[in-house]
Amino acid sequence: MSTNLFSGARKALVASIATAVLLGGVTLVTTPYAAASTTVAAVSVSAKINAFTNIDWLNGVWRTGAGFSIPATAANQAAFKAGASVRLADGQVRTISRQQIVGANMSIFLDGAKLDGNKVGAPQVVTIGSSVVTAPVTSPTTVTAHSTSINAFTNTDWLNGVWRKSPGFSIPANDANKAAFKVGASVKLADGQVRKVTQVQVVGANMSVYLDGAAVNGSVVGAPNKLSTAGTTTATPAPAPTSPTTSVIATSNLNNFTNNDWLNGMFRASAGFSIQASSANVAAFKAGALVRLADGQTRKVLRQQVVGSNMSVFLEGAAINGTSLGYPKTVSVVSTSASTPSSPALTTPPATVTPAPAPSAPDTTNGKPLLVGVNLSGAGFGPSVVPGTHGTNYTYPAESYYKKYADLGMPLVRLPFLWERIQPKLGTPLNTVELARLKQSLDFAQKHNVKVILDLHNYYRYFGKLIGSNEVPISSFAAVWKQIVQEVVNHPAVEGYGLMNEPHSTNGLWPQAALAAAQAIRTVDSKRWIYVAGDRWSSAFHWPHYNTQLISNPWMRDPKNNLVYEAHMYIDKDFSGNYFDKNEQFDPMIGVNRVKPFVDWLKQNKLRGYIGEHGIPDFSPSALVATDNLMSYLRQNCIPSTYWAAGPWWGEYALSLDVTSGKHRPQLPVLQKHAKTAHSCTSIGPL
Repeated sequence: MSTNLFSGARKALVASIATAVLLGGVTLVTTPYAAASTTVAAVSVSAKINAFTNIDWLNGVWRTGAGFSIPATAANQAAFKAGASVRLADGQVRTISRQQIVGANMSIFLDGAKLDGNKVGAPQVVTIGSSVVTAPVTSPTTVTAHSTSINAFTNTDWLNGVWRKSPGFSIPANDANKAAFKVGASVKLADGQVRKVTQVQVVGANMSVYLDGAAVNGSVVGAPNKLSTAGTTTATPAPAPTSPTTSVIATSNLNNFTNNDWLNGMFRASAGFSIQASSANVAAFKAGALVRLADGQTRKVLRQQVVGSNMSVFLEGAAINGTSLGYPKTVSVVSTSASTPSSPALTTPPATVTPAPAPSAPDTTNGKPLLVGVNLSGAGFGPSVVPGTHGTNYTYPAESYYKKYADLGMPLVRLPFLWERIQPKLGTPLNTVELARLKQSLDFAQKHNVKVILDLHNYYRYFGKLIGSNEVPISSFAAVWKQIVQEVVNHPAVEGYGLMNEPHSTNGLWPQAALAAAQAIRTVDSKRWIYVAGDRWSSAFHWPHYNTQLISNPWMRDPKNNLVYEAHMYIDKDFSGNYFDKNEQFDPMIGVNRVKPFVDWLKQNKLRGYIGEHGIPDFSPSALVATDNLMSYLRQNCIPSTYWAAGPWWGEYALSLDVTSGKHRPQLPVLQKHAKTAHSCTSIGPL
């Protein structure tokens, strides 16, 4: 992707400095403390509002409704639940109607009128109110302090995992660290000094923790030293009453899955449901626990099964009706100290629990789509030397790359190749040697259950001449696609056909050329997706202004033709993907905002969409946050994407997931997170 004349520069082999990560272990330290008084304040949770300001948000407050955005820490997810009361900065108290997690952040919606972001937005905080209870206190107990290894980052920004310009540390973003290193916590450094946490930022698989005070010397307190939370004292209440009681100890939203196996998050074939696999849910919804459903009945958990970021929980008894008890209802774990609540469903013998079926290769032709993948470049290299020499000017990715990304949970590949190599002369048969290389790539993909989008990576040109010119008629463009499809139509690895990479300066002829090629393909293959790129380098942000004519012919709007419109998006200031300014800081929502015009266009016209390229450099933590939010937004709209780029010959290119040095790629954990997140999409969206 590129929306200026620097496209070639971005896709050339460029040098870049990346960071190697050393993730250490976690240790726990216990310290005794004295008994407290008999009055104990119930826990009050406060969260900083995110400082988002754009067309949808004002200082982290939703402009069109009573909502605000806060970090999606484990503590915040547990506290800011539907039904809880929230105190805002101006003193008013509202009730939470729902929460919605978007990447590393969560949106909280309240009852009542919309809020004023200038009064209650960032840098203010929101608080779940506290109360006071009285309970006898038992003998002294212990409190657990938490410590973690500091990441061994050393580059222009970090020294041994310590931020050079301010008192900040980078540590692994595991659940324990997220729970312990919160704003307001006291942190002990290796030299004994104690500081307060002022800010926490999760970036992929790591998190940055910022403290009050002056900058810290990484040579003294950085890796391989540890960062620890300082112990605090609390009171321990006396044992619970002995009379029978029932209380809710954990509540979870049901996943909104509806397909052949699930109905509103309820398993159709047995008494099971699907919820998020948070650490709290994994700990609470375990075998033997009692679960209360929305109609009040309670069932015993027989087993749990974690699948990626979700978990299936199976109960005793008959199958549950997802229409009446499924999403958007909730399920709760209840504890009983003396008696077991009655269960209406258990008046008949328990039904046999049917295990969830084993996952199979996804049907991505017209079934559940793969939403996260990569561009495996190599065959598109050397466009200035065409046809060029294989192994010198260009290469096809080896089998190992297909296996790698299948194993990483991203079995969707966009495979760029060049027209001049597959057909060195217009109107002639395809080059048999080049065609064999292309088919071998498809064989590699099939071996590892990878689906491939074949991408003609020519920018609307053939040997430098525009399609639609006298030298390169549109009929030749349509004809070459028909020949390609005739060769691969029966190959099971083919996901679809990408008509043209980043058309630009097309003299307005791209809609006519796209129609001709798509219709030629349909004479051979009536089912697989056809990916139709947009003019002006396919820029998602500029899409509505340049591509209205792309669907002027009704054939291009007909859902029976299985067309998917392909946009590209990069977040640097000139939209090019070159990322010339290494100090550029990115708004957390910039990726969402740049694809939104394209997504809105799709929705208005009831069409399907795909982000064929998006990519960020390895040196920008703020770009990782923006990508996390982008991927969440695309998943919500069932829009697939393929990251730019992966594969051979990239050297130390800052955007690449594969570099010669083999060093850690910070972009990868963000992509994996969303690749492994379950979704309820039954086809490519946002239809």
